[in-house]
Amino acid sequence: MWVAPGRINLIGEHTDYNDGFVLPIALPHAVRITAARRDDGVLRVRSRQALGVTEVPVADLAPGVVTGWAAYVAGVVWVLREAGYDVGGFDLLVDGNVPLGAGLSSSAALECATALAVAELSGLDVDRFALARLAQRAENDFVGMPCGIMDQSASLLAREGHALLLDTRTLDTAHIPFDLTSHGLRLLVVDTRAPHRLVDGEYAARRAACHKAAEVLGVPALRDVDEVPEGLPEDLLRRVRHVVTENRRVLEVAELLRAGQLRAIGPLLTASHLSLRDDYEVTVPELDVAVEALLDAGALGARMTGGGFGGCVIALVDADNAAGCEEAVQRAFADNDFTAPEFFTATASAGARAER
Repeated sequence: MWVAPGRINLIGEHTDYNDGFVLPIALPHAVRITAARRDDGVLRVRSRQALGVTEVPVADLAPGVVTGWAAYVAGVVWVLREAGYDVGGFDLLVDGNVPLGAGLSSSAALECATALAVAELSGLDVDRFALARLAQRAENDFVGMPCGIMDQSASLLAREGHALLLDTRTLDTAHIPFDLTSHGLRLLVVDTRAPHRLVDGEYAARRAACHKAAEVLGVPALRDVDEVPEGLPEDLLRRVRHVVTENRRVLEVAELLRAGQLRAIGPLLTASHLSLRDDYEVTVPELDVAVEALLDAGALGARMTGGGFGGCVIALVDADNAAGCEEAVQRAFADNDFTAPEFFTATASAGARAER
């Protein structure tokens, strides 16, 4: 059995595909894959959370051949073969408790658990940085979702009790202690239950806008822009401003964590949300209402997390105020006739691993 976690991004949203910085933690919520080799060249996949069985010869795998959730599994097998690795058939049984559609990267967890299982059973010598790149390519080229490298890296590289500072250009990493409990704090996660949909074109449109802006500015990526430039069209200017300021916020949060000033990161989390709302335009009413309710209830900082257009909000709260913050969000959602939210406390957990 191989296990790979979902993730919460503490800060650094929509920076990964701009060669920027991100600061995620792995969650205890994970995908588990029980795997065995087959000698007939067939990939057979089923899930405890879904009906039906997907069965296809690995030699026939190509983008579009497998759809739905099983495409994330088949895509990993396909990309390993495309990269020249000798990969045959497998029986794979998927189980997991990463909430679907919540922006907690259930897809990357599925890809990374598959990658570890297939690589180990095939006797492949592939390091985790390379596996992260391959899993990203599976999602980009097989599934058709143009995600960056953060989710797969967080799932494969994270350490228990630490946040992962990742330079998405170089893949340099730093593991920064992230122990809220000893400071009397919690990272409260609000699953707004607003459906999290990214393959409908909005995510791709944001990415395309960033690449266009980089071309106009004559830089390889927006990572290389230190100051918000003048003269861009307003829509591109706002996208650039978010990426530039978000990269600064990631590095500032990392330094505060290193210095043990955990409470001081709160305003930076809130500033991130405002930038995602106003400059990047990826929030929805449920996310904005949750953040406002949390701040009014005394949260030290709050922001949407993930790609946006639904999903989750995180809040840095005093442990003795967590229940009050939850109640405030529940009231606000009821007042707005939103679906009732769900809550949990995020703890920095271990990355992907084999379990025997």
